[in-house]
Amino acid sequence: MTELTRLPSGLTVVTDSMAHVDSVAVGVWVETGTRSELEGEHGIAHFMEHMAFKGTANRSARAISEAIETVGGEINAATSVETTAYHARMLTEDLPLALDIFADILTEPAFDPADVERERHVILQEIGAAEDIPEDRAFDALPEAAFVGQPLGRRILGTRASVGAVSPDALRAFFEANYTAPSMTVVAAGKVCHDRLVDSIARAFERVPTRAARTAPAATYTGGAMAESDDASECQLIFGFEGRAALHDDAVVAQLAAMVLGGGLSSRLFQALREERGLVYDTSAFHWAFSDSGVFAIHLATSPEDVAEARTVVLDELESAIATVTPEELQRAKAQLRAGLLMSRESCNARMGQAARQAIVFGRPVSKEERIAEIEKVSDTDVRRLLSEVSRSVPTVVTVGSADAFDAATITARFGAEVPAV
Repeated sequence: MTELTRLPSGLTVVTDSMAHVDSVAVGVWVETGTRSELEGEHGIAHFMEHMAFKGTANRSARAISEAIETVGGEINAATSVETTAYHARMLTEDLPLALDIFADILTEPAFDPADVERERHVILQEIGAAEDIPEDRAFDALPEAAFVGQPLGRRILGTRASVGAVSPDALRAFFEANYTAPSMTVVAAGKVCHDRLVDSIARAFERVPTRAARTAPAATYTGGAMAESDDASECQLIFGFEGRAALHDDAVVAQLAAMVLGGGLSSRLFQALREERGLVYDTSAFHWAFSDSGVFAIHLATSPEDVAEARTVVLDELESAIATVTPEELQRAKAQLRAGLLMSRESCNARMGQAARQAIVFGRPVSKEERIAEIEKVSDTDVRRLLSEVSRSVPTVVTVGSADAFDAATITARFGAEVPAV
């Protein structure tokens, strides 16, 4: 059973009880990410995530990691466009320790100048590692091309220049502006008692400021084209269109449309690109739903000499799906989403993440029955309509590899929307 309580401070507490397990996954989701950054703060949300574990007024970085690992637990964090999550997993008997550590790092981070310099070097190494992987570069460029000049489009890691400019004072200012009780959701999934957790959170997080956090600016999908040269043997291509926001009625329709096009070995794109023509090793379609916008996209990697043919096949399959989606295809896509949902519920970590997203996006728990009902009510007409609508939006095209792999005229001729260069 999933339960939700909002404390007088504005902090939200969610539990998903799993009586058959002996452990618990617990995390604090802060509703701040890349899109919360002001001009001059690019990469600071991710930098803040790193610094949370580098020491507080009460614990050193080593003391934090040793405390968790001494009881056999694990702790980590992740930054996304809209949230930053700090999470851990341990035996239920050690849950109070995790809560104490989270309350410590999220109320009294030290931001010691020496630690900031050391972590800056670590993040620069992380940026370098991402730059060495063409696929990562393509996916990092996608939101930048889709939301030109907007915080939502910024690369999460930042740039070498922006990371180099982050100071301890800037980190503290970002922390104070964004890490407040109304922006925090504490979630636990596993062997946990909701009422006891609520009482523990109320005590442990009583020092968190209750003021409202900074409001992230609204996003407007623009579409665009980005091309980066690379001497890799394959060229990375992403074709994107305007998607749907997380609360849009068509958000689930977009997920199913992505499954029909590129969700698995039996999908249209995998069959057409790999099985029938041998043009790719792998391909996929996906939908990113943000709070107020979204991106529907197709990814593939192929040799430079096969780019033109692969691009034509992708556009052909998209047009074909707009015309016809068979009952078998739609049922297969529904089965994939349904099975993925139900199988993920066997994991404490997965259920923690799902409960956090539901609390933040919907403001309430959403039962598996409700989610399955949303999937089942989608018709082939809904999928074809969605694909027709998104394909008429301004495309977003990202190319990493051959600089001349992108041909704007091809997209314009197919869908009638001119692609601006970024």
